[in-house]
Amino acid sequence: MNKPLPSTPAATRLYAIGDVHGRLDLLTRLLAMIEADATQHADKKKKLIFLGDYVDRGLDSRGVIERLTGGFAANLVPHFLRGNHEEMLLSMVKGDLSVAPVWLQLGGTATAASYGVSVFGGIQKHKAEALHKSLSEKMPPAHRLFLEDTLFAVTYGDYYFVHAGVRAGIPLEKQKPQDQLWMRGDFLASTANFGKVVVHGHTISPEPDIRPNRIGIDTGAYASGRLTCLILDGETHSFLQT
Repeated sequence: MNKPLPSTPAATRLYAIGDVHGRLDLLTRLLAMIEADATQHADKKKKLIFLGDYVDRGLDSRGVIERLTGGFAANLVPHFLRGNHEEMLLSMVKGDLSVAPVWLQLGGTATAASYGVSVFGGIQKHKAEALHKSLSEKMPPAHRLFLEDTLFAVTYGDYYFVHAGVRAGIPLEKQKPQDQLWMRGDFLASTANFGKVVVHGHTISPEPDIRPNRIGIDTGAYASGRLTCLILDGETHSFLQT
């Protein structure tokens, strides 16, 4: 007997969106494509699942968060997952200055600039303190609340959605945030059955990376111009892409 294919809950259409990284232009375009698709499926529940990494690297992180906090068509219910870049930004806003060097190296300078905060020269402690103060003052309270309310994972049917990955051998409900936000090597190489098909971003591939146990949809939007949406409906899957 053939093994059943993974599926979504009955009459439910899922839209999973990969890493945006400050590309408001691509996000706007992709959301228009999703809304056009959703209108053709009026009989179904429709969920938007953003896989995290809304900020850094691209030019308009502030604009991306503003768009995501602005609401969606009435028939699209959003879930916002946390990526490692949101985790670093939150740490900075909360005053954990130890994260500053890594965050700035990984694209945080672009996020700071989008909020009108310039980062000059090195990142000595006094400069990190000034960066924290300026960023905290200029980030709208609604943006910080959005970041704080992001989820580490969500599951629908036979699919588990997470930013980076999971650790094999550990039940999905017991996964640790450090792995959910940062995991790569062991997760990507694993052929284990994780319990559900893991849909993730975080690791760039030129096209969606479809494996029996996982589907990766980070197509490097900030550099490639390709922001990807995975559509899951019943036992079928398809893609939208800018």
